[in-house]
Amino acid sequence: MLDDRVPSAPPPVGLVVRLSEALATDDISWCHWKSNNALDRSASGENDLDLLVSRADIVRFATVLRGLGFKQVWAPAEKQLPGILDYFGYDQVADRLIHVHAHYQLVLGHDRTKGYRLPIEDASLESAVRRGLFRVPAPEFELIVFIIRMMLKHSTWDVMLGGEKRLSKNERAELAYLQTRVDEDRVREILKRHLAYVDPDLFNDCVRALQPRSSVWTSARTGHRLQRGLRANARRPMPLDTSLKLWRRGRLAVRRRVFRRSSPKYRFEGGGAMIAIVGGDGAGKSTAVDGLHEWLARHFETTCIHLGKPDWSWTTIGIRAILKVGNMLRLYPADSSFQRTLEQESLISPGYPWLLRELCRARDRYRTYVRARRIAARGGLVILDRFPLSQIKLMDGPQIERFLDELAGRPQAKQFLSPRRTGALARFLIRRERSYYAQTVMPETLIALRVDPEIAVRRKTDEDADTVRVRSTEIWELDWSSTEAHLIDASKTRAQVLSEIKALVWAKV
Repeated sequence: MLDDRVPSAPPPVGLVVRLSEALATDDISWCHWKSNNALDRSASGENDLDLLVSRADIVRFATVLRGLGFKQVWAPAEKQLPGILDYFGYDQVADRLIHVHAHYQLVLGHDRTKGYRLPIEDASLESAVRRGLFRVPAPEFELIVFIIRMMLKHSTWDVMLGGEKRLSKNERAELAYLQTRVDEDRVREILKRHLAYVDPDLFNDCVRALQPRSSVWTSARTGHRLQRGLRANARRPMPLDTSLKLWRRGRLAVRRRVFRRSSPKYRFEGGGAMIAIVGGDGAGKSTAVDGLHEWLARHFETTCIHLGKPDWSWTTIGIRAILKVGNMLRLYPADSSFQRTLEQESLISPGYPWLLRELCRARDRYRTYVRARRIAARGGLVILDRFPLSQIKLMDGPQIERFLDELAGRPQAKQFLSPRRTGALARFLIRRERSYYAQTVMPETLIALRVDPEIAVRRKTDEDADTVRVRSTEIWELDWSSTEAHLIDASKTRAQVLSEIKALVWAKV
Protein backbone atom coordinates (compact mmCIF):
# COMPACT_ATOMS: atom_id res chain seq x y z
CA MET A 1 0.00 0.00 0.00
CA LEU A 2 1.40 3.40 -1.00
CA ASP A 3 2.12 5.90 1.75
CA ASP A 4 0.15 9.02 0.77
CA ARG A 5 0.86 10.98 3.91
CA VAL A 6 1.97 14.58 3.39
CA PRO A 7 5.56 15.06 4.59
CA SER A 8 5.78 17.25 7.67
CA ALA A 9 7.19 20.75 7.29
CA PRO A 10 10.81 21.21 8.38
CA PRO A 11 11.10 22.76 11.84
CA PRO A 12 11.86 26.49 12.05
CA VAL A 13 15.44 27.48 12.71
CA GLY A 14 16.01 29.02 16.12
CA LEU A 15 17.64 32.12 14.66
CA VAL A 16 14.59 32.81 12.48
CA VAL A 17 12.32 32.41 15.51
CA ARG A 18 14.43 34.84 17.54
CA LEU A 19 14.44 37.33 14.66
CA SER A 20 10.64 37.22 14.38
CA GLU A 21 10.25 37.71 18.13
CA ALA A 22 12.74 40.59 18.23
CA LEU A 23 11.01 42.43 15.38
CA ALA A 24 7.69 42.10 17.20
CA THR A 25 9.17 43.24 20.49
CA ASP A 26 10.68 46.36 18.88
CA ASP A 27 7.39 47.09 17.05
CA ILE A 28 9.13 47.27 13.66
CA SER A 29 6.93 47.57 10.57
CA TRP A 30 7.88 44.70 8.28
CA CYS A 31 6.55 41.80 6.24
CA HIS A 32 7.79 38.82 4.25
CA TRP A 33 6.72 40.12 0.86
CA LYS A 34 7.12 37.25 -1.62
CA SER A 35 7.11 33.44 -1.92
CA ASN A 36 4.65 33.23 0.96
CA ASN A 37 3.31 29.93 -0.33
CA ALA A 38 6.53 28.41 1.05
CA LEU A 39 6.86 30.13 4.42
CA ASP A 40 7.84 26.83 6.03
CA ARG A 41 10.96 26.77 3.84
CA SER A 42 11.74 30.35 4.84
CA ALA A 43 11.30 29.48 8.52
CA SER A 44 13.66 26.52 8.16
CA GLY A 45 16.29 28.63 6.40
CA GLU A 46 16.02 26.74 3.12
CA ASN A 47 14.80 29.90 1.38
CA ASP A 48 16.14 33.42 1.78
CA LEU A 49 14.10 35.81 3.91
CA ASP A 50 12.80 38.61 1.68
CA LEU A 51 11.71 41.21 4.21
CA LEU A 52 10.11 44.51 3.32
CA VAL A 53 10.87 47.02 6.09
CA SER A 54 9.57 50.53 6.66
CA ARG A 55 12.14 53.22 5.89
CA ALA A 56 11.33 54.77 9.27
CA ASP A 57 12.62 51.61 10.99
CA ILE A 58 15.87 51.13 9.09
CA VAL A 59 18.18 51.88 12.02
CA ARG A 60 16.22 49.83 14.56
CA PHE A 61 15.91 46.92 12.11
CA ALA A 62 19.67 46.88 11.53
CA THR A 63 20.25 47.01 15.29
CA VAL A 64 18.04 43.95 15.80
CA LEU A 65 19.93 42.00 13.15
CA ARG A 66 23.33 42.87 14.58
CA GLY A 67 22.16 41.95 18.06
CA LEU A 68 21.33 38.47 16.77
CA GLY A 69 24.73 38.04 15.15
CA PHE A 70 23.75 38.90 11.58
CA LYS A 71 26.48 40.47 9.47
CA GLN A 72 25.97 42.86 6.61
CA VAL A 73 27.52 41.83 3.31
CA TRP A 74 27.98 43.57 -0.02
CA ALA A 75 26.62 41.99 -3.17
CA PRO A 76 28.73 42.08 -6.37
CA ALA A 77 28.72 45.56 -7.90
CA GLU A 78 26.23 44.76 -10.66
CA LYS A 79 23.76 43.29 -8.14
CA GLN A 80 23.83 46.15 -5.67
CA LEU A 81 20.46 47.87 -5.66
CA PRO A 82 19.20 51.05 -4.01
CA GLY A 83 17.17 50.38 -0.90
CA ILE A 84 18.16 46.71 -0.65
CA LEU A 85 20.76 45.36 1.79
CA ASP A 86 21.93 41.81 2.51
CA TYR A 87 22.61 40.21 5.88
CA PHE A 88 23.72 36.71 6.86
CA GLY A 89 23.36 35.04 10.24
CA TYR A 90 24.57 31.65 11.44
CA ASP A 91 22.57 29.22 13.54
CA GLN A 92 25.07 26.77 15.00
CA VAL A 93 22.44 24.31 16.27
CA ALA A 94 20.87 23.95 12.83
CA ASP A 95 24.25 24.47 11.11
CA ARG A 96 22.58 26.81 8.65
CA LEU A 97 23.30 30.27 7.27
CA ILE A 98 20.23 32.52 7.19
CA HIS A 99 20.20 35.07 4.36
CA VAL A 100 18.08 38.18 4.88
CA HIS A 101 17.28 40.44 1.92
CA ALA A 102 16.25 43.69 3.59
CA HIS A 103 14.08 45.66 1.15
CA TYR A 104 13.39 49.26 2.03
CA GLN A 105 12.10 49.80 -1.50
CA LEU A 106 10.35 47.38 -3.86
CA VAL A 107 12.95 47.25 -6.63
CA LEU A 108 12.20 44.48 -9.10
CA GLY A 109 12.49 43.32 -12.70
CA HIS A 110 14.76 40.94 -14.56
CA ASP A 111 17.55 39.48 -12.44
CA ARG A 112 20.23 41.18 -14.57
CA THR A 113 19.03 44.76 -14.02
CA LYS A 114 16.09 45.00 -11.58
CA GLY A 115 15.04 48.07 -13.54
CA TYR A 116 11.83 49.21 -11.80
CA ARG A 117 10.65 50.43 -8.42
CA LEU A 118 7.03 50.10 -7.33
CA PRO A 119 6.18 52.85 -4.82
CA ILE A 120 3.66 50.80 -2.85
CA GLU A 121 5.83 49.85 0.13
CA ASP A 122 3.78 51.69 2.78
CA ALA A 123 0.47 50.36 1.47
CA SER A 124 1.81 46.79 1.42
CA LEU A 125 3.07 47.11 5.00
CA GLU A 126 -0.23 48.57 6.19
CA SER A 127 -2.06 45.55 4.76
CA ALA A 128 0.24 43.01 6.45
CA VAL A 129 -1.09 40.51 8.98
CA ARG A 130 0.60 37.92 11.17
CA ARG A 131 0.84 34.36 9.83
CA GLY A 132 2.92 32.11 12.02
CA LEU A 133 6.42 33.52 12.40
CA PHE A 134 5.96 36.08 9.65
CA ARG A 135 3.92 39.10 8.79
CA VAL A 136 2.66 38.87 5.20
CA PRO A 137 0.97 41.47 2.96
CA ALA A 138 -2.60 41.11 1.75
CA PRO A 139 -2.70 38.51 -1.05
CA GLU A 140 -3.97 41.17 -3.50
CA PHE A 141 -0.81 43.23 -3.02
CA GLU A 142 1.29 40.10 -3.30
CA LEU A 143 -0.42 39.02 -6.53
CA ILE A 144 -0.02 42.44 -8.15
CA VAL A 145 3.69 42.55 -7.33
CA PHE A 146 4.15 38.93 -8.42
CA ILE A 147 2.49 39.46 -11.83
CA ILE A 148 4.57 42.56 -12.55
CA ARG A 149 7.75 40.78 -11.45
CA MET A 150 7.06 37.74 -13.62
CA MET A 151 6.18 39.83 -16.68
CA LEU A 152 9.42 41.79 -16.45
CA LYS A 153 11.34 38.59 -15.83
CA HIS A 154 9.77 36.39 -18.52
CA SER A 155 7.67 38.36 -21.00
CA THR A 156 9.75 41.06 -22.67
CA TRP A 157 11.16 40.49 -26.14
CA ASP A 158 14.82 40.58 -25.07
CA VAL A 159 14.17 38.03 -22.32
CA MET A 160 12.35 35.72 -24.73
CA LEU A 161 15.31 35.82 -27.10
CA GLY A 162 17.31 34.32 -24.25
CA GLY A 163 14.82 31.47 -23.85
CA GLU A 164 13.43 32.62 -20.48
CA LYS A 165 9.71 32.84 -21.37
CA ARG A 166 8.27 30.07 -19.22
CA LEU A 167 7.68 30.32 -15.50
CA SER A 168 9.52 27.81 -13.37
CA LYS A 169 7.70 25.09 -11.45
CA ASN A 170 7.96 27.07 -8.21
CA GLU A 171 6.73 30.26 -9.90
CA ARG A 172 3.69 28.46 -11.36
CA ALA A 173 2.92 27.06 -7.91
CA GLU A 174 3.12 30.54 -6.37
CA LEU A 175 0.82 32.00 -9.04
CA ALA A 176 -1.78 29.27 -8.47
CA TYR A 177 -1.53 29.78 -4.70
CA LEU A 178 -2.17 33.52 -4.97
CA GLN A 179 -5.01 33.29 -7.51
CA THR A 180 -7.05 31.17 -5.13
CA ARG A 181 -6.74 33.73 -2.33
CA VAL A 182 -7.43 37.11 -3.90
CA ASP A 183 -10.55 39.20 -4.21
CA GLU A 184 -10.59 40.50 -7.79
CA ASP A 185 -12.55 43.60 -6.84
CA ARG A 186 -9.90 44.37 -4.24
CA VAL A 187 -7.17 43.89 -6.88
CA ARG A 188 -8.84 46.44 -9.15
CA GLU A 189 -9.26 48.85 -6.25
CA ILE A 190 -5.53 48.65 -5.35
CA LEU A 191 -4.49 49.13 -8.98
CA LYS A 192 -6.73 52.19 -9.30
CA ARG A 193 -5.51 53.73 -6.05
CA HIS A 194 -1.81 52.92 -6.06
CA LEU A 195 -0.86 51.91 -9.63
CA ALA A 196 -3.16 53.90 -11.91
CA TYR A 197 -0.75 53.45 -14.82
CA VAL A 198 -1.44 49.67 -14.76
CA ASP A 199 -5.16 49.54 -15.58
CA PRO A 200 -7.17 46.38 -14.79
CA ASP A 201 -7.41 45.37 -18.46
CA LEU A 202 -3.63 45.48 -18.85
CA PHE A 203 -3.21 43.57 -15.60
CA ASN A 204 -5.59 40.85 -16.76
CA ASP A 205 -3.71 40.61 -20.06
CA CYS A 206 -0.50 40.15 -18.06
CA VAL A 207 -2.07 37.29 -16.11
CA ARG A 208 -3.09 35.60 -19.39
CA ALA A 209 0.35 36.22 -20.92
CA LEU A 210 1.95 34.19 -18.14
CA GLN A 211 -0.14 31.12 -18.90
CA PRO A 212 1.70 28.20 -20.57
CA ARG A 213 -0.41 28.37 -23.75
CA SER A 214 0.16 32.06 -24.33
CA SER A 215 1.94 32.78 -27.63
CA VAL A 216 5.34 34.41 -27.70
CA TRP A 217 4.00 37.32 -29.72
CA THR A 218 1.14 37.99 -27.31
CA SER A 219 3.44 37.75 -24.28
CA ALA A 220 6.06 40.07 -25.77
CA ARG A 221 3.46 42.63 -26.84
CA THR A 222 1.84 42.60 -23.40
CA GLY A 223 5.24 42.87 -21.73
CA HIS A 224 6.05 45.91 -23.85
CA ARG A 225 2.75 47.56 -22.90
CA LEU A 226 3.56 46.97 -19.22
CA GLN A 227 7.03 48.47 -19.62
CA ARG A 228 5.53 51.56 -21.23
CA GLY A 229 3.06 51.87 -18.37
CA LEU A 230 5.89 51.63 -15.83
CA ARG A 231 8.15 54.15 -17.57
CA ALA A 232 7.82 56.71 -14.77
CA ASN A 233 9.05 54.10 -12.29
CA ALA A 234 12.00 52.86 -14.38
CA ARG A 235 15.49 53.22 -12.92
CA ARG A 236 16.92 53.90 -16.36
CA PRO A 237 15.57 54.44 -19.92
CA MET A 238 14.20 51.29 -21.53
CA PRO A 239 16.82 51.11 -24.34
CA LEU A 240 19.63 51.46 -21.81
CA ASP A 241 18.10 48.84 -19.51
CA THR A 242 17.72 46.40 -22.41
CA SER A 243 21.30 46.97 -23.58
CA LEU A 244 22.63 46.49 -20.05
CA LYS A 245 20.65 43.28 -19.68
CA LEU A 246 22.05 41.83 -22.92
CA TRP A 247 25.60 42.94 -22.06
CA ARG A 248 25.51 41.33 -18.63
CA ARG A 249 24.04 38.13 -20.00
CA GLY A 250 26.81 37.90 -22.58
CA ARG A 251 29.53 38.70 -20.07
CA LEU A 252 28.23 36.05 -17.68
CA ALA A 253 28.23 33.44 -20.46
CA VAL A 254 31.85 34.27 -21.39
CA ARG A 255 32.89 34.18 -17.75
CA ARG A 256 31.38 30.75 -17.18
CA ARG A 257 32.05 29.00 -20.49
CA VAL A 258 35.34 30.52 -21.60
CA PHE A 259 37.11 31.35 -18.35
CA ARG A 260 35.34 28.68 -16.26
CA ARG A 261 34.78 31.14 -13.43
CA SER A 262 31.75 31.34 -11.17
CA SER A 263 29.78 34.51 -10.62
CA PRO A 264 31.14 37.00 -8.05
CA LYS A 265 29.86 36.42 -4.53
CA TYR A 266 29.21 38.43 -1.41
CA ARG A 267 31.90 40.25 0.59
CA PHE A 268 31.65 41.16 4.26
CA GLU A 269 31.01 44.75 5.26
CA GLY A 270 33.96 44.59 7.66
CA GLY A 271 36.38 43.67 4.88
CA GLY A 272 38.30 40.52 4.08
CA ALA A 273 40.25 38.33 6.47
CA MET A 274 42.75 35.49 6.61
CA ILE A 275 41.85 32.41 8.63
CA ALA A 276 44.73 30.03 9.37
CA ILE A 277 44.28 26.48 10.64
CA VAL A 278 47.30 24.69 12.12
CA GLY A 279 47.65 21.30 13.72
CA GLY A 280 49.86 18.27 13.87
CA ASP A 281 49.51 15.16 11.77
CA GLY A 282 46.28 13.32 12.48
CA ALA A 283 44.45 16.36 13.86
CA GLY A 284 42.07 16.49 10.89
CA LYS A 285 43.41 19.81 9.64
CA SER A 286 42.86 19.17 5.94
CA THR A 287 39.33 17.93 6.60
CA ALA A 288 38.58 21.06 8.62
CA VAL A 289 40.02 23.33 5.94
CA ASP A 290 37.98 21.64 3.20
CA GLY A 291 34.78 21.72 5.26
CA LEU A 292 35.19 25.39 6.18
CA HIS A 293 35.93 26.34 2.58
CA GLU A 294 32.92 24.45 1.24
CA TRP A 295 30.67 26.16 3.81
CA LEU A 296 31.87 29.72 3.19
CA ALA A 297 32.38 29.50 -0.59
CA ARG A 298 28.67 28.86 -1.22
CA HIS A 299 27.92 32.52 -0.57
CA PHE A 300 31.12 34.50 -0.02
CA GLU A 301 34.30 35.28 -1.96
CA THR A 302 36.52 32.59 -0.44
CA THR A 303 39.93 31.25 -1.44
CA CYS A 304 41.72 28.23 0.04
CA ILE A 305 45.55 28.36 0.03
CA HIS A 306 47.98 25.71 1.26
CA LEU A 307 50.70 27.77 2.92
CA GLY A 308 52.54 24.67 4.08
CA LYS A 309 53.09 23.55 0.47
CA PRO A 310 53.24 26.76 -1.59
CA ASP A 311 53.34 26.70 -5.37
CA TRP A 312 56.84 26.89 -6.83
CA SER A 313 57.96 30.12 -8.45
CA TRP A 314 59.99 30.07 -11.67
CA THR A 315 63.10 30.82 -9.58
CA THR A 316 62.43 27.76 -7.43
CA ILE A 317 61.82 25.60 -10.50
CA GLY A 318 65.16 26.70 -11.99
CA ILE A 319 67.16 26.13 -8.81
CA ARG A 320 65.57 22.77 -8.16
CA ALA A 321 66.28 21.71 -11.74
CA ILE A 322 69.97 22.49 -11.26
CA LEU A 323 70.03 20.62 -7.95
CA LYS A 324 68.31 17.68 -9.60
CA VAL A 325 71.20 17.40 -12.05
CA GLY A 326 73.63 17.11 -9.14
CA ASN A 327 71.48 14.41 -7.65
CA MET A 328 71.37 12.51 -10.97
CA LEU A 329 75.18 12.67 -11.11
CA ARG A 330 75.21 11.13 -7.61
CA LEU A 331 77.12 14.05 -6.14
CA TYR A 332 74.68 14.15 -3.20
CA PRO A 333 71.45 12.39 -2.24
CA ALA A 334 68.01 13.58 -3.18
CA ASP A 335 65.92 16.00 -1.14
CA SER A 336 65.15 14.38 2.19
CA SER A 337 63.87 15.13 5.67
CA PHE A 338 65.69 17.30 8.19
CA GLN A 339 67.22 14.44 10.18
CA ARG A 340 67.97 12.20 7.22
CA THR A 341 69.81 14.99 5.45
CA LEU A 342 72.02 15.46 8.52
CA GLU A 343 72.90 11.76 8.50
CA GLN A 344 73.60 11.38 4.77
CA GLU A 345 77.14 10.93 3.49
CA SER A 346 78.12 11.54 -0.10
CA LEU A 347 80.89 12.97 -2.27
CA ILE A 348 79.54 16.48 -1.77
CA SER A 349 77.67 17.48 1.38
CA PRO A 350 73.90 17.50 0.89
CA GLY A 351 73.76 20.46 3.28
CA TYR A 352 73.92 23.35 0.80
CA PRO A 353 71.40 21.81 -1.64
CA TRP A 354 69.04 21.28 1.29
CA LEU A 355 69.56 24.86 2.51
CA LEU A 356 68.87 26.26 -0.97
CA ARG A 357 65.65 24.29 -1.17
CA GLU A 358 64.58 25.63 2.23
CA LEU A 359 65.36 29.19 1.16
CA CYS A 360 63.28 28.68 -1.99
CA ARG A 361 60.47 27.27 0.15
CA ALA A 362 60.60 30.30 2.45
CA ARG A 363 60.52 32.64 -0.54
CA ASP A 364 57.59 30.78 -2.14
CA ARG A 365 55.74 30.74 1.19
CA TYR A 366 56.23 34.49 1.50
CA ARG A 367 55.03 35.10 -2.07
CA THR A 368 51.98 32.93 -1.41
CA TYR A 369 51.31 34.83 1.81
CA VAL A 370 51.47 38.13 -0.08
CA ARG A 371 48.91 36.81 -2.59
CA ALA A 372 46.64 35.75 0.27
CA ARG A 373 46.99 39.13 1.97
CA ARG A 374 46.06 40.93 -1.25
CA ILE A 375 42.96 38.80 -1.70
CA ALA A 376 41.91 39.66 1.86
CA ALA A 377 42.66 43.35 1.27
CA ARG A 378 40.22 43.29 -1.66
CA GLY A 379 37.50 41.97 0.66
CA GLY A 380 37.81 38.20 0.20
CA LEU A 381 38.15 35.49 2.81
CA VAL A 382 41.30 33.37 2.67
CA ILE A 383 41.56 30.02 4.45
CA LEU A 384 45.20 29.06 5.05
CA ASP A 385 46.13 25.43 5.44
CA ARG A 386 49.04 25.73 7.94
CA PHE A 387 50.87 28.89 8.93
CA PRO A 388 54.51 29.53 9.98
CA LEU A 389 54.69 30.20 13.72
CA SER A 390 57.86 30.89 15.65
CA GLN A 391 56.65 28.54 18.42
CA ILE A 392 56.51 25.58 16.01
CA LYS A 393 59.95 24.30 15.03
CA LEU A 394 59.25 21.14 13.05
CA MET A 395 57.02 22.56 10.31
CA ASP A 396 56.64 25.70 8.21
CA GLY A 397 59.04 28.03 10.07
CA PRO A 398 62.73 28.98 9.57
CA GLN A 399 64.83 25.83 9.21
CA ILE A 400 68.26 26.93 7.98
CA GLU A 401 69.67 28.17 11.28
CA ARG A 402 68.30 25.13 13.13
CA PHE A 403 69.90 22.82 10.58
CA LEU A 404 73.29 24.51 10.87
CA ASP A 405 73.16 24.40 14.67
CA GLU A 406 72.41 20.67 14.54
CA LEU A 407 75.19 20.14 12.03
CA ALA A 408 77.68 22.00 14.21
CA GLY A 409 77.02 19.58 17.07
CA ARG A 410 77.83 16.51 15.02
CA PRO A 411 81.23 15.01 14.16
CA GLN A 412 82.57 16.62 11.00
CA ALA A 413 81.64 14.54 8.00
CA LYS A 414 84.27 13.90 5.37
CA GLN A 415 82.46 15.75 2.67
CA PHE A 416 83.27 18.66 0.41
CA LEU A 417 81.34 21.91 0.78
CA SER A 418 79.91 21.07 4.18
CA PRO A 419 78.21 24.26 5.43
CA ARG A 420 79.43 26.00 8.56
CA ARG A 421 77.37 28.21 10.84
CA THR A 422 79.96 31.00 10.69
CA GLY A 423 80.46 30.92 6.92
CA ALA A 424 79.53 33.99 4.84
CA LEU A 425 77.15 32.03 2.59
CA ALA A 426 75.46 30.37 5.57
CA ARG A 427 74.96 33.73 7.28
CA PHE A 428 73.49 35.15 4.07
CA LEU A 429 71.04 32.26 3.75
CA ILE A 430 69.97 32.67 7.38
CA ARG A 431 69.33 36.40 6.92
CA ARG A 432 67.34 35.88 3.74
CA GLU A 433 65.16 33.16 5.27
CA ARG A 434 64.55 35.27 8.37
CA SER A 435 63.53 38.25 6.25
CA TYR A 436 60.83 36.25 4.46
CA TYR A 437 59.31 34.93 7.66
CA ALA A 438 59.58 38.29 9.43
CA GLN A 439 57.16 39.76 6.86
CA THR A 440 54.65 36.96 7.35
CA VAL A 441 52.55 38.52 10.11
CA MET A 442 49.73 36.82 11.99
CA PRO A 443 46.37 36.30 10.27
CA GLU A 444 43.16 37.81 11.65
CA THR A 445 42.09 34.40 13.01
CA LEU A 446 44.38 31.53 14.02
CA ILE A 447 42.89 28.15 14.91
CA ALA A 448 44.98 25.35 16.42
CA LEU A 449 43.72 21.77 16.36
CA ARG A 450 45.14 19.72 19.24
CA VAL A 451 44.88 15.96 19.51
CA ASP A 452 46.61 13.40 21.71
CA PRO A 453 49.65 12.04 19.81
CA GLU A 454 48.55 8.44 20.25
CA ILE A 455 45.15 9.23 18.72
CA ALA A 456 46.97 10.93 15.85
CA VAL A 457 49.09 7.81 15.26
CA ARG A 458 45.97 5.63 15.13
CA ARG A 459 44.40 7.99 12.60
CA LYS A 460 47.42 8.35 10.28
CA THR A 461 48.01 4.70 9.48
CA ASP A 462 49.42 5.56 6.06
CA GLU A 463 52.43 7.44 7.46
CA ASP A 464 55.44 6.63 9.64
CA ALA A 465 54.19 6.39 13.23
CA ASP A 466 57.29 8.01 14.78
CA THR A 467 57.09 11.01 12.46
CA VAL A 468 53.39 11.48 13.17
CA ARG A 469 53.96 11.15 16.91
CA VAL A 470 56.79 13.71 16.96
CA ARG A 471 54.88 16.35 14.96
CA SER A 472 51.68 15.83 16.91
CA THR A 473 53.53 15.98 20.25
CA GLU A 474 54.96 19.41 19.43
CA ILE A 475 51.47 20.85 18.91
CA TRP A 476 50.03 18.92 21.87
CA GLU A 477 52.66 20.08 24.40
CA LEU A 478 53.12 23.63 23.12
CA ASP A 479 52.25 26.47 25.51
CA TRP A 480 49.76 28.40 23.38
CA SER A 481 49.22 31.15 25.97
CA SER A 482 51.76 33.39 24.23
CA THR A 483 49.79 33.22 20.98
CA GLU A 484 46.38 34.47 19.89
CA ALA A 485 45.38 31.01 18.73
CA HIS A 486 41.93 29.59 19.40
CA LEU A 487 42.39 26.01 20.61
CA ILE A 488 40.01 23.27 19.52
CA ASP A 489 39.98 19.70 20.80
CA ALA A 490 40.44 17.70 17.61
CA SER A 491 39.76 14.37 19.31
CA LYS A 492 36.03 15.05 18.87
CA THR A 493 34.09 13.90 15.82
CA ARG A 494 34.62 15.69 12.52
CA ALA A 495 31.14 17.20 12.69
CA GLN A 496 31.73 18.56 16.20
CA VAL A 497 35.12 20.05 15.30
CA LEU A 498 33.78 21.68 12.14
CA SER A 499 30.79 23.08 14.03
CA GLU A 500 33.11 24.74 16.57
CA ILE A 501 35.28 26.14 13.80
CA LYS A 502 32.27 27.57 11.94
CA ALA A 503 30.94 29.30 15.05
CA LEU A 504 34.37 30.70 15.86
CA VAL A 505 35.01 31.95 12.34
CA TRP A 506 31.54 33.50 12.09
CA ALA A 507 32.15 35.45 15.30
CA LYS A 508 35.41 36.81 13.87
CA VAL A 509 34.65 37.72 10.25
